[in-house]
Amino acid sequence: MPPTRTIPSEPPVPAEAVAPLMRGITVLRRLTDADGTLSSSDLERATGLARSTVDRVTTTLARMGYVRLDGRDVTLAPGLMELGNAYLASIRLPVLFRERADALADELDESVSLAVPDGDGIRFIHQATRRRAMSLSFRMGDLLPAERTAPGALFAAGWGPAQWAAWRERRAADPDGARFPSLPPRPSPPEDDFTARVAAARTDGRALDDQLIEAGLVALAVPVRAPGGDVVCALSVVSHTSRHTAEGLVDTLLPRLRAAAAAMEDRLRTAPPARPVPATGVLASWTAASKQELGREFIESLARGLTVLAAFGDGGETLTLSAVAQATGLPRASARRALITLEHLGYVAVDGREHRLTPRVLGLGYPPLSRTTLSRIAQPHLAALAGRTKESASLAVLVDDAVQYVARSASHRIMSVNITVGTRFPAYATSLGRVLLADLTPAELDAALARTELRPLAPRTLTHRTELEAVLDRVRTQGYALVDKELEEGLRSIAVPVRDRAGAAVASINVAMHSSSRTIEECEDQILPQLRDTVRKIEAELHTAERFTRVAVA
Repeated sequence: MPPTRTIPSEPPVPAEAVAPLMRGITVLRRLTDADGTLSSSDLERATGLARSTVDRVTTTLARMGYVRLDGRDVTLAPGLMELGNAYLASIRLPVLFRERADALADELDESVSLAVPDGDGIRFIHQATRRRAMSLSFRMGDLLPAERTAPGALFAAGWGPAQWAAWRERRAADPDGARFPSLPPRPSPPEDDFTARVAAARTDGRALDDQLIEAGLVALAVPVRAPGGDVVCALSVVSHTSRHTAEGLVDTLLPRLRAAAAAMEDRLRTAPPARPVPATGVLASWTAASKQELGREFIESLARGLTVLAAFGDGGETLTLSAVAQATGLPRASARRALITLEHLGYVAVDGREHRLTPRVLGLGYPPLSRTTLSRIAQPHLAALAGRTKESASLAVLVDDAVQYVARSASHRIMSVNITVGTRFPAYATSLGRVLLADLTPAELDAALARTELRPLAPRTLTHRTELEAVLDRVRTQGYALVDKELEEGLRSIAVPVRDRAGAAVASINVAMHSSSRTIEECEDQILPQLRDTVRKIEAELHTAERFTRVAVA
């Protein structure tokens, strides 16, 4: 008879666990596994929950800005990244180390990553990638098995007997690696191979991944240690066999990798203690107001449980029960039940009176959302704006001396503005371009106008630099641009900038129409407030998404 396979047993659910919170997290995990989108019917099958429960959970998550509901589809929204951001902020490592990791990537001209352990797996918490046709990077937050990664061997060098037993149990129960859907399927390396790599990592203070994750991919990792000697993360460089062999990485890059790790350790040793942001306690009142407005369709206990996770982002690496209750505004009993539930699910670890988030929090939507772009963030908001105004809405960026459309939602009218994504127009003659030109520094603007030929594109096009500069001064002051029949006869548009976390205008959105649709006064009175409201929503999601990731334009 074949040997009996041991299946890991789930710990019993605590009597005080919050069942709606557990169901909501199950929905988020299934959406994450499906790369961010599932229909309600597919969610029902994937979770085993009743359709009515799925609908109530997704309505609650949509109210929180964590998912979007589009007909029958449920899609993760960038607002959900605040949960992963809370973990990343609480450990402080990305903030302390990312500048050095980015500089190392520039120095080596290779992708550089920071990883932390999560049980018998690892998760990446920072990526500095190279722009190449064959780029090498992992999604932030993806769970990878320790035995198929370079950082995993470093972390396993510190495992005790219980962790090794858990690792063997997991491999026996999941020989095909179904627990790690982000990896290409391939047989895991034998146990003897991994234990040998771990022993070498313990001796050498570095570890290699020689095409264990994927054919052609090689990586070298070194530990970054806290002042007490514990490994807090792994610093790794990732390349391709067309550029380096695994041993070649050791020969050519190891000294610089170790120097960067030493600099990170110095930064960790000299960094001032974190200063928690004063708690506002407004989260609980928000959930109560949402419950009053939406009634039984809003699951308040689910929303309150997730706000407990978000509270750690500003509160510091660890929080007591009292601090969680104060930060969220929840009664201590409610905060305690949420923490018990989150500890049972593995999202919170407890040490005496102190609670801290675990890397597992990154598994709640962070991997698919970490690859989001500004155009994806903006698209549903542009569609909503176009639906309300019955006019076309667009997002554009400044490329040299032109604006390029990167997202768009057209109106459904017989006569409408017909522009496609990718189209470029001279920035000086468009509302989209003028709000971006107005945000340039004086030197940048002077250089841009010096190389721009101000040609007449329509009868009203401004073709004198002094007149254009005066208009840009006014745009800078009022915060919007209105262009009337300058790009094309009969075309009128009004635009406002979209700003990143640093306050720079990285894009602009506009509403464009035929001049017969609305007067200039109606554009300013009716369209401008809706444009600004749309920008507030786009910027809220953009600022959440770019806190620890780079958000590309398209």
